[in-house]
Amino acid sequence: MGKLIEVVGPSGVGKTTLVNTLSRKARFATAYEGHAERPFQKLFKKDQRYGLANQMDYLLLRVEQEKELRVSSLIGLMDGGLDLDYHGFTRLFHARGGLSDSEFDLCRRFYELTRQLLPLPDLIIHLTASEEIIRQRLASRQRINIASAEDTALFNRFLDEWLATIPTERLLRLDVSAEDMEFKSSIALILEKARVFRLLP
Repeated sequence: MGKLIEVVGPSGVGKTTLVNTLSRKARFATAYEGHAERPFQKLFKKDQRYGLANQMDYLLLRVEQEKELRVSSLIGLMDGGLDLDYHGFTRLFHARGGLSDSEFDLCRRFYELTRQLLPLPDLIIHLTASEEIIRQRLASRQRINIASAEDTALFNRFLDEWLATIPTERLLRLDVSAEDMEFKSSIALILEKARVFRLLP
């Protein structure tokens, strides 16, 4: 089974940009959130009744992506991922009322069963930034944002609760508040960590 790296963090922190930059520095098989292609994203933005359909679509997409990346001859690199979509977004939308208790429980059951069948990523890169930086980046990008800058603190709390259960050797935490969108310092640290773990030559 192939190796997998997952990049996690709140909306606007720079996950997609980092994955794009990393993929130019080394050879990876990549997977993205694909907001524009998701059938329920715009509907959920307008009507919370589509919350369950949106989250189950994303959870299923992430499982499909993980399976595909694990059979690649290259190291897999994910922009977000199954764990982020459940522990971050699904929990956030439940807390905000976009998912009922029973709908959230359905997502939980799906996630927990899937994680029993699929191994955790080999390396999790956790990006953080100040709330002001997040706000600026969200305001400047041209795509649907279901999670807002005001959600960042709660989102990070949910994410931190999950990350506290992850073995420290599988986790690389990076504060990218002071970095531009080339992520030069972070890229160097990530590639070094990946080589130590023999994820890259």
